[in-house]
Amino acid sequence: MSDLAQRLCDLGLRATGAELDDLVARATKERWSPVQLLEHMVDLDERDHAKRSLDRRFTDSHIGRFKPMADFDWAWPTKIDRGMVERALDVGFIAEARNIVLVAPQGLAKTMIAQNLAHQAVLKGHSVLFITAAQLLLDLGAQESSRTLDRRLKHYAKISLLVLDELGYLAFDNRNADLLFQVVSRRYEKKSLVLTTNLAFVDWPTVFPSATCATALIDRVIHHADVIAIEGESYRLREARERAGQRAPAAADGSSKSKKK
Repeated sequence: MSDLAQRLCDLGLRATGAELDDLVARATKERWSPVQLLEHMVDLDERDHAKRSLDRRFTDSHIGRFKPMADFDWAWPTKIDRGMVERALDVGFIAEARNIVLVAPQGLAKTMIAQNLAHQAVLKGHSVLFITAAQLLLDLGAQESSRTLDRRLKHYAKISLLVLDELGYLAFDNRNADLLFQVVSRRYEKKSLVLTTNLAFVDWPTVFPSATCATALIDRVIHHADVIAIEGESYRLREARERAGQRAPAAADGSSKSKKK
């Protein structure tokens, strides 16, 4: 039945084609009716299609490796609204075209939370793209014509959830500020945005070419948004101290053994 299996695969029924021999053998053994056989074929390919779709969305999302929220130490930040974060993880905000803005200094897991939001959105069937602000602007700035630029802007506008990481780490010139504004404006009240930044909104004019530009962008970002502020000491600094503390006794013990020899 290799020819039939190949024809099924060519028609897009890959799972049925791959398991045709086993499927026919089981149908014969259990004396399935034609309807039962068709139902099993449909079930098989529906599951396969769902898995392939999920795998494709994860690949396209560029989320990368991240720690799950189960590993998050809620007690470490001096300020964080846990309820707001957990509600956001239900990703219901996407259906409402609302935004999530994570504001925190470096090392307080805002990127990790954003990655978990992106992961949950993929699991719920949404198209997702996780990208840094620098990568986004580098891509848009590399477009050589207004036509190709418009095509890329449409690409960023149609994604169900755009996660824009690390806004505020680099200053924007007029062109980059305009490109970012176009992305935000095209998504405004249509598609959701998750944004992470190390800057409070009052400090945005320090990285944008003008206060007017910063204000216009802020207005569109926060008009329909939940703003989650996180305060405290960097997780990475804490982990570095812990590693240093673990090395110190080991080094002292090694030195002590060396002296005894």
